[in-house]
Amino acid sequence: MKKISALACVFAFAASSVAAHAADDAAKLSERLSNAQAVVKEVMATPDKGIPTSILAGASCVVVIPSFKKGAFVVGGQYGQGVATCRTPKGWSAPVFVQLAGGSFGFQIGGQSTDLILVAMNQNGLSDMLKNKFKIGGDAAASAGPVGRNAQAGTDWKLNAEFLTYSRSKGLFAGIDLDGTVLSQNQDDTRTIYGADVPFETILKGNKATPPAAIPFVRTVAHAFVTSKDAQ
Repeated sequence: MKKISALACVFAFAASSVAAHAADDAAKLSERLSNAQAVVKEVMATPDKGIPTSILAGASCVVVIPSFKKGAFVVGGQYGQGVATCRTPKGWSAPVFVQLAGGSFGFQIGGQSTDLILVAMNQNGLSDMLKNKFKIGGDAAASAGPVGRNAQAGTDWKLNAEFLTYSRSKGLFAGIDLDGTVLSQNQDDTRTIYGADVPFETILKGNKATPPAAIPFVRTVAHAFVTSKDAQ
């Protein structure tokens, strides 16, 4: 009987530990969604220095990565986690959790943190988003995006860029070169919020309901799109 009681205690402790860990993970994802929502709101609050309305109006997908880390000491590294949503016939999709990572070599030292926004501008960009993993600048052409409400840009991004990339650091917003970084789905986080392994493509095509914790983020992106479209 004592052995049975001891085993029962062990199993009960293990179960409570797993539940606590799952709760912590869910809380981290909710915080990431809130941070991503805040980034979009802050960018839209300064239209004269933010993403041009014409670009937001034509966006196929939006990726937001709060606090993207860049550090270097001879060998450089970049890493961040965020969320992505795509336009569908029914509106903006439920989000997928993504990670962006890369590295570089050469004499360099220092580190910084910045908020990133990647905007997929055409069907090719959307198709690349639906892949499980791809390299920016390799599998998907990217260009530092123009800024400002009435920003005048060359035609290169309109003709060739599948993604426009932006960064925001210390209140400043500008295009950024992310060539060589790899964007991929964070499967563990996806499993946590959806309760199962759901393919990247299934979610971004709008075939999965938006979890309650993600609704404010998706609504904020949708509002930015509608506002931009009405401004055309």
